[in-house]
Amino acid sequence: QVHLVESGGGLVQAGGSLRLSCAASGRTGSTYAMGWFRQAPGKEREFVADITWSGSTSYNTDSVKGRFTISSDNAKSTVYLQMNSLKPEDTAVYYCALRRWSISKYDYWGQGTQVTVSS
Repeated sequence: QVHLVESGGGLVQAGGSLRLSCAASGRTGSTYAMGWFRQAPGKEREFVADITWSGSTSYNTDSVKGRFTISSDNAKSTVYLQMNSLKPEDTAVYYCALRRWSISKYDYWGQGTQVTVSS
């Protein structure tokens, strides 16, 4: 089992920044990638960004490219999401997720952290 705990959410004004953290514990040795997803009220959950064990990253280009940066500290089994130039439309619950080598989807999820951007 893997346990994911997010932190760093909160209320920020438009144009501001936040840094989310997600610490993984348990059987993290089979981790292929960790990522961030978000779900706004009344909308489906969407992919934000992810990073593989080797450091390769991918982003939801339309929504966050150029403003958000994902990084990781493999020694700490922690992934970060630096969010700059935040917009009201970034308001959502942000979820951390983990994908294992043997699984083709993200199958471990955190409880989520609320990010609210005021205009």
